[in-house]
Amino acid sequence: MASYFPMFVNLENKQVRVFGGGVIAARRVKVLLEFGAKVQVAAPNISEELKKTAQAQENLRLEYREYRFGELQEENTDIVIAATDDEQVNDMIFRECTHKDIPVNVTSDKEKCDFYFPGIIRQGDVTVGVTAGGKDHKKAAEVTEQIRRLLK
Repeated sequence: MASYFPMFVNLENKQVRVFGGGVIAARRVKVLLEFGAKVQVAAPNISEELKKTAQAQENLRLEYREYRFGELQEENTDIVIAATDDEQVNDMIFRECTHKDIPVNVTSDKEKCDFYFPGIIRQGDVTVGVTAGGKDHKKAAEVTEQIRRLLK
């Protein structure tokens, strides 16, 4: 598996589509919003946490529906997160994004990710991202917490 290059990207006003409305989607959405992305979530069921976030965030739009193959052709989309609990749907999203050259992160399959979500530490103007290459989430979380304590 290839090593991923750590790169910081300006997400201000970027259009991000998230498919899935559960716990993982909620975590990803919160991070994206912190960095100024405009996020659209599509899922038949959306967690209470995402609903509360949407009430407080004008850059978050919720749609209660399933993913429709081909829908990424309809709208300008800069990044996609596939976080559904259906592997077939996640695979369709991955294939459509690959065809359209849209960076995608399939939360359930590290082989279908153009990028990873790192552990993020922000202290003033310093932002640090930590990943273990998609292999050891526990280790990445431990290192993230160690860095967080170090920067306090």
